[in-house]
Amino acid sequence: MVGEQGGTRRMLTGNAAAAWGARLARVEYIPAFPITPQTEIIESLAAWCAGGELAARFVTLDSEHSMITAAGAAAATGCRVFTATSSQGLLYGLEALWTVAGWRVPLVMVNVSRGLAAPITLEPDHNDILAARDSGCIQLHAETCQEVLDSVLLAYRVAEDPRVRLPVIVNMDGFYLSFTREPVEVPTPQQAADFLPEAQGEPEFRASRPLAQGVAVLQGALYSHFRYQMHLAQEAALAVHEEAAADFEQICGRRYGAVEAYRLEDAELVLVMAGSFATKARAAIDVLRSEGKRVGLLRLRMIRPWPAAAVAAALGHRRGVAVIDQNLSPGLGGILFQEVAATLARSARRPGVLRSFVGGLGGKDISLGEFRHVVDVLAAASDSEDLHGSELLFTEADWQQVQSLVQLAQFPETQAVPSDDGRSEVRR
Repeated sequence: MVGEQGGTRRMLTGNAAAAWGARLARVEYIPAFPITPQTEIIESLAAWCAGGELAARFVTLDSEHSMITAAGAAAATGCRVFTATSSQGLLYGLEALWTVAGWRVPLVMVNVSRGLAAPITLEPDHNDILAARDSGCIQLHAETCQEVLDSVLLAYRVAEDPRVRLPVIVNMDGFYLSFTREPVEVPTPQQAADFLPEAQGEPEFRASRPLAQGVAVLQGALYSHFRYQMHLAQEAALAVHEEAAADFEQICGRRYGAVEAYRLEDAELVLVMAGSFATKARAAIDVLRSEGKRVGLLRLRMIRPWPAAAVAAALGHRRGVAVIDQNLSPGLGGILFQEVAATLARSARRPGVLRSFVGGLGGKDISLGEFRHVVDVLAAASDSEDLHGSELLFTEADWQQVQSLVQLAQFPETQAVPSDDGRSEVRR
């Protein structure tokens, strides 16, 4: 089916959308290592490479550490590089991720969020991707399958801009997006080429001009200089992303900001979220609006660089703000709440109430009742309340399920069984 902007409308999973983004970007090198729930991305790319539909070199490495190192090395030669990982794989490659960011090489990686062990889960939350937030990589968080595809194209524009030259991670929630089919408008190859030209500029490394990367720097002043250059590049990425988003809207008809507002115009109470669970918040807000409650949503689409000005402008004059984190930093609480709170602390128009909630860990649903509870807490709170600590969104039904499963898992040391004469007999 032909889409509104000339592209083709397809039913795609989030994984397939990510693969299409890489295909339309005309990537040249794909180092890969499979991990659930990311594997469909590299399976699709491998099939296209084998069938001649994508002129790229596909290589399976022995681990995510090798995969990210290979991606960075190839990007340093001027190749357009794509890779993908998830959860424990991201953590396994985290050392290399800091390294390639320090090399200032542009590459794009999709992370399919999955909760971290232990205990082990296949369902999503955001502790994996937020473990990489200080690595130097730019982070874009997608809500829909359409946004996954579009974000991959946007990511290359940002990563390859000479004002930035940093890796970009596009994040999506495992299972909720990775294996969920949604209508996606796939841009035409010409649209993709108009938006994303061939990689420009001299490669960092070539045979005729050897260059050392990752060398030892023994002077603190020199190390400080290079690390701060990464910080300045991250700050520059805000403007670069805005320029790229404007071009993308002109070519493909869809606009993406660093943050996204939903029903915020007259909202007194605001929920702040990231990722696919923001869709649940939109549905809840529509219900609450029908009941006369002036509630809105601010979705954080860009986590690094942190869009402080946009966050402050959207939240600074509200009666109440609740940050719902799909992550947990043990001993601290919600991670993004701390960043929102720090931003608003410097604002002259701070909201009257700011509260922290943690929900959706390990893919646990956030129900309409839980969203209603968050809004009720905001509405009843006073400006003078102590706002320390995060509240876990956990229903009575959740608690009953936990108790039932714990009881099922417990095997008593002794149990009573009937004897041959009908009397009870204790056996170990």
